[in-house]
Amino acid sequence: MCTPRRELARRSASTQSAVDLAFERHDPPEPSGKGSLVMLHGLFGSSQNWRSLGKALSRSTGRSVHCLDLRNHGNSPHVEPADYTSMAGDVSRYLVNNELQDVVLVGHSMGGKVAMALALSDQPDHADRLARLVSVDMAPNRGKISDEFASYIDAFRAVQDAIEAGDVSSKSDADKVLERWEPTLAVRQFLATNLVRPTAKEAFRWRIPVDILARAIPGIGDFPYASGERTFDRPTLFIKGAKSKYINRKNEHLLREFFPHSKLEVVDAGHWVHSERPADFQRLIVEFAAEA
Repeated sequence: MCTPRRELARRSASTQSAVDLAFERHDPPEPSGKGSLVMLHGLFGSSQNWRSLGKALSRSTGRSVHCLDLRNHGNSPHVEPADYTSMAGDVSRYLVNNELQDVVLVGHSMGGKVAMALALSDQPDHADRLARLVSVDMAPNRGKISDEFASYIDAFRAVQDAIEAGDVSSKSDADKVLERWEPTLAVRQFLATNLVRPTAKEAFRWRIPVDILARAIPGIGDFPYASGERTFDRPTLFIKGAKSKYINRKNEHLLREFFPHSKLEVVDAGHWVHSERPADFQRLIVEFAAEA
């Protein structure tokens, strides 16, 4: 039976070096003897976003699936800087420390940029570990982060103010506050996965460091490398949500420029491809991993 194993990260005293990331690991009942899948979530997400798919992918690929909490998310350390080079360094450290080989690295949204930044970086420790790369609804472009994601910082702060005022005693109370910024229930529920209550006698709190992420927001739309500067010459899969604009006609050329051995698949979904169309998403990952 496939069961998750959660490891809590150790806090790093240094804000300049890579940190140990929290993770969930799903091992297959019948290992294929191949490498691993490593999954990276998007902004305000965590490893739990991949839990159901992680279990399913482990069974269907025969690979161990490692779902990571990026820095300042989930149970990983709260630390600055919160940029792509630093986040990629954390993932590289995880691959090395866990001696992972033949890795298929999968990242959604912000996690897609982290995955691409790692693939393009010149850190030697992971060079022979990455076999394939998957970016889910994210291109290696530079631009302004969407207004909706930036506004969520204000929503988090409003919920915190309501908590301190004694107006939030349940997640439904918090939801009423979040609704002022986000009309879609599924998105509000996603954001509320970051709202935790250590014990019944304690107040709710955000497990993410809102102030750190607020300072990081302007850089979330950035990318560490310019077109023509570097390439990743191994198979790469881009999965685009047909209803999403994160991969579009203006930036689609960058896919081939950075990743010459890439292909693009389009799924009838919005930005959260893996949650909206899990069966289609799983099929694409299984097929792509099987080619390794």
